[in-house]
Amino acid sequence: MPHSKALSAEALLPRLRDWGAELGFADVGIAEARLEADARHLAAWLEQGFHGSMAYMARDPAQRADPRRLRPGTLTVISARMDFMPEAAPAEQVLADGTRAYIARYALGRDYHRTLRARLKKLAERLRRELAPFGYRVLADSAPVLEKALGRNARLGWIGKNTLVLNRRAGSSFLLGEIYCDLPLAPSAAPAPRNHCGSCRACLDVCPTQAIVAPYRLDARRCISYLTIEQRGPIPLEFRRAVGNRIFGCDDCQLVCPWNRYARRSVEKDFAVRHGLDNARLVDLFGWSETEYLEKTEGMALRRAEYRGWLRNLAVALGNAPHGAAVVGALRARAEHPDPLVREHVAWALGEQQARGSRP
Repeated sequence: MPHSKALSAEALLPRLRDWGAELGFADVGIAEARLEADARHLAAWLEQGFHGSMAYMARDPAQRADPRRLRPGTLTVISARMDFMPEAAPAEQVLADGTRAYIARYALGRDYHRTLRARLKKLAERLRRELAPFGYRVLADSAPVLEKALGRNARLGWIGKNTLVLNRRAGSSFLLGEIYCDLPLAPSAAPAPRNHCGSCRACLDVCPTQAIVAPYRLDARRCISYLTIEQRGPIPLEFRRAVGNRIFGCDDCQLVCPWNRYARRSVEKDFAVRHGLDNARLVDLFGWSETEYLEKTEGMALRRAEYRGWLRNLAVALGNAPHGAAVVGALRARAEHPDPLVREHVAWALGEQQARGSRP
């Protein structure tokens, strides 16, 4: 059904937020789809090769900048955020214990892509029932979208120096999703959130691999999240010690951010910790068979690393762990692994353990 007149965001947003809250969203906004400056920033980022092996980032960047290219007929983008921080062992405590495995907190429960897409679809259907039929597509980090820019344009926060969207009431511990629709909703006339990073550079200074090469500029090739999830080959030698015990992702630039003292705990059951993975021992996880890995990571974002990547990451963490018989024994048990990627990282880890054990 065609819509001839744009609906006021001020009139609709309170109801949209109420409906979103019923579905677990912390906030909902209507985004202005003007992304020209962000598209230029993306082009410069790609030109510098900061995307590493993520070739999909360079495919049709114009589609990212124009929602109508992604979904023909799109007139409006609704952006929503959902808190993800589960009740879990304190992150700093796990990071400080070299025998434990650190997993980015968003990945400890169900894969957020599934949860967000399902809730966004329900929000879109509620909007259709309340207003009129319209076409839409829901997205949750599942298509070429400048979602952080859209979240900023929807007044959900500002883009911080760590390149994440920050909110004064919630820090950055939330996930973003969008509804691309042909409903003409005028974006909010409220002023955009002011950037409150100020002179702070805590995120730049804390990054173990110095991946934030300048404020608002991340070199993914140095980022532990990229190295442990997106990259399929060897982790470069220069970064292995800096990886520490982080086996899937990294939260350091969020943990140190002053605004994350306001981060909200999620009550969403989908994000609850599974299998004790918030505080698991490295040697225990390294002992998982592929069958066990597939069973225990069913429906989780951890599947993205694949089993060989899981073992690669754990081998590096074990190489960085305190010297001990259990660690060395676990590594030796994998020394003849059939996958050369795993063997190479196990050999490196054994070398690190040997050097650590020979020190007085």
